[in-house]
Amino acid sequence: MNYYIIYSIRYIKYFFIILLLFFYTEKGNSHPQDYKNYKVIEMDVFRDGKAIGFSNYFFNYENQFLEVKNETKFDVQLLGVKIFSIRSKGVEKYFKNKLISFKSETQQNDKKKYVNLEVTDKKDGFKINGSSYKGKAEISSIVGNWWNHDILEADTQISPLSGSIKDQVVKFIGEKNININNKIYKSEHYKILSKNPNTPEEKKLNFDIWYSKKENLILKVSYNRLGQWEYVIKKYVIDY
Repeated sequence: MNYYIIYSIRYIKYFFIILLLFFYTEKGNSHPQDYKNYKVIEMDVFRDGKAIGFSNYFFNYENQFLEVKNETKFDVQLLGVKIFSIRSKGVEKYFKNKLISFKSETQQNDKKKYVNLEVTDKKDGFKINGSSYKGKAEISSIVGNWWNHDILEADTQISPLSGSIKDQVVKFIGEKNININNKIYKSEHYKILSKNPNTPEEKKLNFDIWYSKKENLILKVSYNRLGQWEYVIKKYVIDY
């Protein structure tokens, strides 16, 4: 075999290795850049069809840094008496589409919850100091907030209230047109379930999610836990 053929074979092998690495890296990327032009996403929170509060996200993108602030507030009342309440604030920070930190403080009734998350020095995982979990998480884990459609591609989500880690399975149900505030959206319907079927019922993931690929928006989240809960898009602002 002459030198030209040997060189050509080596070149082809090298090309395919680079191509494989390229596609592997792309698949592993998160997509916060999809939200760099967003300013606000507002969601109403419903329980059993009644509006009880909100979960709003505020975006700031500059020099490849994306900061997302969240404020969530709702109250559940029974016969005029408040039986459950949430007051939560959090901040996610990304650099070049990679999560670098997340912090939140939550008052759930009389219980305080928190999360302090930072990327490790080697940038190969996360260090979590949370009210329910202290330890490490995989770099591919996603903070379980409803602004980020990456949650539909993740194997693991981190609780934005307590830092607990939950393995998940995402199933595509089908396409469906849904009506929200008299506007028709073409959506993709997904279901997020706990990977471990033996997860205790009170901790089990069982969410229905409707996502609009056109707007890169999670339009609606629904789940049943002591009532039927829904997070529904109310308003979003994009600045091009």
